[in-house]
Amino acid sequence: MTIRVVVADDQELVRAGFALILGAQADIEVVAEAADGVEAVDAVRQHAPDVVLLDIRMPRMDGIEAARVVCAESDTRAIMLTTFDQDDYVYEALHAGASGFLLKDVRRDDLVHAVRVVVAGDSLLAPSVARRLVADFTSRKPAPEPEAAARLRVLTPRERQTLVLMGRGLSNPEIAAEMFVSEHTVKTHVSNVLAKLGLRDRIQAVVCAYETGLIAPGAATV
Repeated sequence: MTIRVVVADDQELVRAGFALILGAQADIEVVAEAADGVEAVDAVRQHAPDVVLLDIRMPRMDGIEAARVVCAESDTRAIMLTTFDQDDYVYEALHAGASGFLLKDVRRDDLVHAVRVVVAGDSLLAPSVARRLVADFTSRKPAPEPEAAARLRVLTPRERQTLVLMGRGLSNPEIAAEMFVSEHTVKTHVSNVLAKLGLRDRIQAVVCAYETGLIAPGAATV
């Protein structure tokens, strides 16, 4: 299967560089490039890609709003491009439906891996930067409201435990080892958690774990 990608960044050299790297892969095709959020949304509507890379800061429509539109209208996965020390809107990007984040100075292999991981239905939680981002931005939110915690009542005790471990950034094999169950069982628990809570992917599950008070800010491991 060929993975179809749209690359959106207002910096032409960055955009062209990412497109060149991804286009060189046998299983990836860059179907369009975009210089701002409006062009990115139009490109997604036209080409229906599997993944769109979105710079957070773009003219006309920023990457967060573009991600919100794309994720609401399609099954395209959004990966945000960010400069970790400067961007203050990562939390909003999570709520917009983003499946992960990449630093603009990402290594070639990590860029390719990220696209493949997201298409496989996972999210970019493994790199330490993603865990730090989630912990940092969720810690800025107010204490959870009672109705937020009430969302978790639909989960079984094992599913709740799975959500806790997901919130800490553990992979499926790590969760299996922690819970003394098979990876297949973990996959079932993860699927149930996402379905019952109406979550798009694992990274939204992490946000949910923080928002509902299931995990305290700073609990994510590096």
